[in-house]
Amino acid sequence: MLELRPSCECCDVDLPADSVRAFICSFECTFCSDCADKKLNYICPNCGGELLKRPRRPKEKLMNSPASEHRVYKLTGC
Repeated sequence: MLELRPSCECCDVDLPADSVRAFICSFECTFCSDCADKKLNYICPNCGGELLKRPRRPKEKLMNSPASEHRVYKLTGC
């Protein structure tokens, strides 16, 4: 199951579980659409993999399978 991390690793903007602005790589590194597009060209700076739209978990499923609260943020940016 995906972690659904709550923020962008580059700019720390909030990315709730139902966000359409979240992008992830196969390791679940998480970025907002602005950073994925304008800064990263849809390539993960951590692993070199492609960044794709993160699937959204239905709200009724979040009750038993909540999104992660662990924020990953690089102080140096991307």
